[in-house]
Parts: sequence; structure tokens; C-alpha cells
Amino acid sequence: MANSNSYLTTPTKTPSSRRNNQSQSKMQSHSQSQDPAASETRSRFEAYSRLQAAAVAFGEKLPIPEIVAIGGQSDGKSSLLEALLGFRFNVREVEMGTRRPLILQMVHDVSALEPRCRFQDEDSEEYGSPIVSATAVADVIRSRTEALLRKTKTAVSPKPIVMRAEYAHSPNLTIIDTPGFVLKAKKGEPETTPDEILSMVKTLASPPHRILLFLQQSSVEWCSSLWLDAVREIDSSFRRTIVVVSKFDNRLKEFDDRSEVDRYLSASGYLGENTRPYYVALPKDRSTVSNDEFRRQISQVDTEVIRHLREGVKGGFDEEKFRSHIGFGSLRNFLESELQKRYKDAAPATLALLEQRCSEVTDDMLRMDMKIQATSDVAHLRKAAMLYTASISNHVGALIDGAANPAPEQWGKTTEEERRESGIGSWPGVCLDIKPPNAVLSLYGGAAFERVIHEFRCAAYSIECPPVSREKVANILLAHAGRGGGRGVTEASAEIARTAARSWLAPLLDTACDRLAFVLGSLFEIALERNLNQNSESDEKKAENMDGYVGFHAALRNCYNRFVKNLAKQCKQLVRHHLDSVTSPYSMACYEMDYHQGGAFGSYYKPNQASGSGSFCFELSDTGRDEPMKDQENIPPEKSKAQETTPGKGGETHITVPETPSPDQPCEIGYGLIKKEIGNGHHHDGGGARKRVARMGGSRNIEPLRIQNGGGGLLFGNTDDGMKSSSAYSEICSSAAQHFARIREVLVERSVTSTLNSGFLTPCRDRLVVALGVDLFAVNDEKFMDMFVAPGAIDVLQNERQQLQKRQKILQSCLTEFKTVSRSL
Repeated sequence: MANSNSYLTTPTKTPSSRRNNQSQSKMQSHSQSQDPAASETRSRFEAYSRLQAAAVAFGEKLPIPEIVAIGGQSDGKSSLLEALLGFRFNVREVEMGTRRPLILQMVHDVSALEPRCRFQDEDSEEYGSPIVSATAVADVIRSRTEALLRKTKTAVSPKPIVMRAEYAHSPNLTIIDTPGFVLKAKKGEPETTPDEILSMVKTLASPPHRILLFLQQSSVEWCSSLWLDAVREIDSSFRRTIVVVSKFDNRLKEFDDRSEVDRYLSASGYLGENTRPYYVALPKDRSTVSNDEFRRQISQVDTEVIRHLREGVKGGFDEEKFRSHIGFGSLRNFLESELQKRYKDAAPATLALLEQRCSEVTDDMLRMDMKIQATSDVAHLRKAAMLYTASISNHVGALIDGAANPAPEQWGKTTEEERRESGIGSWPGVCLDIKPPNAVLSLYGGAAFERVIHEFRCAAYSIECPPVSREKVANILLAHAGRGGGRGVTEASAEIARTAARSWLAPLLDTACDRLAFVLGSLFEIALERNLNQNSESDEKKAENMDGYVGFHAALRNCYNRFVKNLAKQCKQLVRHHLDSVTSPYSMACYEMDYHQGGAFGSYYKPNQASGSGSFCFELSDTGRDEPMKDQENIPPEKSKAQETTPGKGGETHITVPETPSPDQPCEIGYGLIKKEIGNGHHHDGGGARKRVARMGGSRNIEPLRIQNGGGGLLFGNTDDGMKSSSAYSEICSSAAQHFARIREVLVERSVTSTLNSGFLTPCRDRLVVALGVDLFAVNDEKFMDMFVAPGAIDVLQNERQQLQKRQKILQSCLTEFKTVSRSL
């Protein structure tokens, strides 16, 4: 093993040991040349250092062998870094260990008798001017750390500071110093700081090409180590972990005999048989001393530790087994040799990867040049933009028809997320919490559209005809009675129902259109992602990539949003037209008699039950399987025996709408009986009517509605017979509720659902590409080019090209260096 303290003296240029058999004169002529092996090592280290700088500047993911120092905040990482550098720069005072990683590129330069430190510029591979003062080095680290943390508004940042230190007493070594583990955040820092540091360090240390340098002070037993488990999570077998026991001098006084020392140094039972820690002690004196004195103190501490183990412990220690792992000098030599060995082993793979990256960057440069050149070629731009627009439109159609790419878990939304992000909370007039099937699943496209349709149906059938005051009933009923005829009660009930339907169902229709428009509007981002994924999988379609054209993308997005907004506006008008039609006095919806027979429109819709119209109601979520009734809360509850069920179409259950509850409703009566009794005096021989009366009302008393004084005056309100008056009011309210339910069902089942599908989905499938094309391309060349030469569009492309050019230059330089290095291996 080389002398561990050989680095303490000032290096001099010595003749090569390979030429000792030559004459003295020939040795003198080569006395100023370096050892070829050392020259190769230096060249290899310089090549990797430049490659590392490029990787940091351009975000390249290169498997460069690197040493990552990890450990607790007080375990001596900063002191070890200063010892490796060979000089102090007060790194502990800037507390950078708790803020940002520091990449230290130590360069052994025999001409640098004083340290020369240079910092890599942020977001660039260039290095600044040399800094000689140790205090200035600390100031730069502090200022850069604070500036970035203010910008990002965080307590820690994974973005590293890169410092290159050239010194005659530094090894050729690169170490990434990470923030130290802490149990509790400092005052003024977020409580999550310890977790953020732990997560960041794991990310930095996880790549398999990085060597872990784990420090733990000797006063901590392995069985109670706070951070050993964190290291095991990164490298469970310790195959790429170098364990360093720091502050070893604090433990020496506890050893009495050889067995205790050897047992401690072996660390058996905790680190495994193949893991042998290094035991290091460094000077405790932090007073200002010269660099030469600092290195002398390091050497002295190493000497004193070995002397104590030999002389202060009974029987000494097993030097043959443990001597090579004791002292800072031993660790320093091992780190330098191990990193050089990793550099040499990784050189062929690094060369191949560099050639691949250079080729990719060259292709990117060619595409960027073509894109910039195309900004003056209107025909080419029109073609590319049309193809891109058509591709996005096709992806929107595919998402509507049903797709699982990109992942719905990431890009889809639950019902609650749709409500929150659209700004549309609950359904107007609905007090219940509407939960359609699959509400907890993240859906998009056609699936999300159908879920909203079903949610609308649930909301619509959750609304009953609201209570009506006696005054309103009297105003309508007496006005109809004054016109003569025998349909006064029926007409009054129908008018009340029509008014309630217009008032309560119209807001639901508008909300449904807005919710559906939000679902379709969300498809634009998903279509972009889908198109990007498709382009990354197929090289042939990369020519259609329009990245960088900010103005064009903004215009395309605006056109799509405008298209969806217009669809929503048109659909609102259509469904309002259907509402107006079904609530018109000329509509026969209120008078369809099959309602009482459980016919097509006499059924009460169950929100979470399949219907003949194919409503979206398949429950696929886990909650639906575990708790079958959890998503059924919007089904109308079962009521009294007055509620009768009749089989309907498609095997679904039909429930006759119950009469509106009223505190003064003593009995029920069919609107057909009322219609018969208050007619214009003609008694028809309607056997069917009598049967219907018998079925609905039995032989109930119909005296509440009677002709008085022979003048046809209809008694209603404050009569002497209060019970009869109340019965009339209740029966009219009940009839109005039945009319309201009939209007609601005709509207929802016959009109709205199909209208929303044809009004939203069909245009998106058939007319979207044409609508976008007309808006974007049916303009003259000057207006069309505004999307591509607008402020920012060309600048973005030029900036991207400049970055690619810099990246290409530095990677090509690294490739040339590595070719030279590989020839010397």
C-alpha cells in the first residue's frame, strides 16, 4: 500500500519509475515529464469531469461513476470534504448540507500551489473565474443556495451546485455532498423538511452507477443507528456502499484489550461479512490555520490513532486485517483508486452512449433547422398544421368512442373532481347528494359523458312538484271555471304542473349542458398527450410535431374551446325548446292516459337502474361491489300501498308516482273522476271510465266539488265544510304532481337524452376537424402566418436551437475526449 501521508508534501516532478534502468542523463531529460500512468488517470478524470458538467447543465442522464456522501447532519461529512480538498473553506458555516447538494470536482494540479475554485454557472456548462479566498468560496455557496430557495420557495432543492477545485494537494476525485439527514426541521423551515431531505438523498443515491459513502460517528452503536435502514433501502446488500465511521478518536478510550478492538472493527452482525468500514478521525481544532498546518494536523491525528491502538490497548489489534481501513489517508487513497477503477470500467459503455446521444442531438438540430426554415414556407406550414389539427381531432373522436390511453388514472376525473374543477357544484333545486354509478372512478371522454347524462337523470327524477299555495290554485281554477266547460280542474292541475316544470327543470338542463361541455373541453389536453405518445412511438409521424409554435397552439386551443362553447349554447337552446314544447298548453303530454296503466311514460324512473334507453348505469367501482346499495341513495324510497308497481318495457320496474303529501289530504281521487263530475252536465255512458273510477277512487264521496245555486259557481276555499274544501285542494295538488311527473318523464326519456348525445357527441365526431380547419386555415397567408411569427414563437424556436447547439458542442467535445481515453485503455 502506498504511504498514506505522501500527499502532505508539495509534489515535485519526478522521473518515471519505468525508466530507472536508463542512464542518469536520460532521467534528467525526462525529470519534468509526468508518469504516463498518472497522465492517463488525469486525462480520464478530466474527461469524466467535463461530461459531468455537461450532464448537470443539460439534464443528461448519463451513468457516470460518482461518489455520493450521505449521513446525518452532525456525522462529519463537511470535515471529511475539507480534508479531501486539503484546505478549509468553512463549508460547515454555510450549512449547505441542509439546503442543496454540492458536486465537488477535485483536480490534482501540481501547478496549483494555492487552491483555485471555480463554480459552474447555473444552467450552463461554463465555469466562472477562479476564486482563491476560502471565505469567498463559502459566500458563493451561501448566496447561490439562498437565491435558488427564494426563487423556488422551498427549504431544500435537489439542483446541485458544481464546484471545481484545482490544487496540488487534492486527489483526482469527484464527490456529491448531499444534505445531511435531520430528525426535526430548523426554526423557520417547513415541518416537512426532514422528509424532503430524506427523499432527495434517496433519489440522488439510487442510480446503480453511484457509490455511496455513508458516514456515521463512532459514538453511535450500529444497533441504534438512525440512518442505517435508509441506506439499506437504497443498497440492501452494501455492494456499492463504503461505510465510514467518523470521529473514531472519541471511541478509542473505551477499548481495553485486543478482543474488544477487533470485535468493534469487524462490525459483525450488522453490516454483513463482506462490508468493512473505514475508521477516520480528523482534527477537532477549528481555529484558523494555514493549509500546510491543516494537512499536518490530519497526518498527526492518523499517527496518534495508530499509536493508541498499538500501545494503549492491551495486545494491540489485528493490523493485518484492519490496518488498511484505519485513518484518513487510507480512505483517501481507496476512494481515488476505486473511482479511477470505475472510470476505466465504464469508459466503453460511456463512449457508446455518447455516440448515441451525439447522433440524437444532431437529428434534433436538423429537425429544428427545418422547423425554423418552415416559418417562411407558408405552404409547408399549412400542410403541417392541417395534419396536426386533423390528428388532434381524430384523437378527440377516439376518446369519445372509448379509449384507455393515456392512463385514465392520471388523466381522468371522478364525479367530485368534475364538479370542483368545473365550478359547478350541486344540481340546482336538488337537495340530495347525487352519486351516479362509478362516481369514484377516474373517467374521461365518452365514459365521463355518459356518467354525467346518468347523473342528470338522477337529479331530474329527484325533483318533485313543489307545494302550491291555495291562492295560486284558486286563481287558476276559478279562471278556468269562469270560461265554462268541464275540464277546469284538469286544466288547472296541468297549468300548475307546466309552471313548475319550466321553473325547476330549466336550470337542470342548463347545468347538464355546462357539465357536458366541461367534459368535452377537458379532452383537448388529453388529445395532445395522446398525440405526443403516438409520435414518440412512431418516428414517421414526428414531422407533424408542432412543438415550439406557441401562437399556433394557442389559436388551436381557442378554436376548440370556442367550438365546445358553441355546442353547449346550441344544446341549451334545443333542450329549452323541448321543455317549451312539452310544457305548452297545446302539448298532450299531461293528458296521456297510459300513465296510470304503467305505460311507456307512466313509469317512475329509478336513477341507478338500467332503462330501455341504454342509460349509463353499470357500477364498476369497488364500492359498488362491496356495498351494493351505497350508490342507490337517489332511488325514490318506497312509500305507502298507494304506490303500485307495474311491469314495463325492457323488464324494468315501473313505480306509479304517489300523490304529493299534504297535511289536509283525507282521501285520494282520480283526475278522471273529477273530470267526470264537474263536466258540463252531460252524463256519458262510459263504462271504461266507470271502471277506471272504481279502480282509482272506489265509492269515495265527491261532494267537495259541486254546483251551487244553479249558477255553476265552484266552491273553493273558506266554505263551511272545511273538510270538503281541503279535499278539493289536495286532489288538485295530487293531480298537478302527476302531471309534473308525466312532463318530467316525457322530457327526459323522449327528448333530452338523445338531444344531448346528438348535440354534443355527433358534432365532435363529424364536424370538429372541419370547424377547426375553417377557423384556422380559411384565412389569407398574412393572417395565417401571424400564428407562427407572433412574438415569442420564433424566439422559442431560436432559443431551443441555441440550447441544442451548445449541447451538441459539449457532447461532441466529450466524445472526442473519450475516444482518446479509450485508445489508451
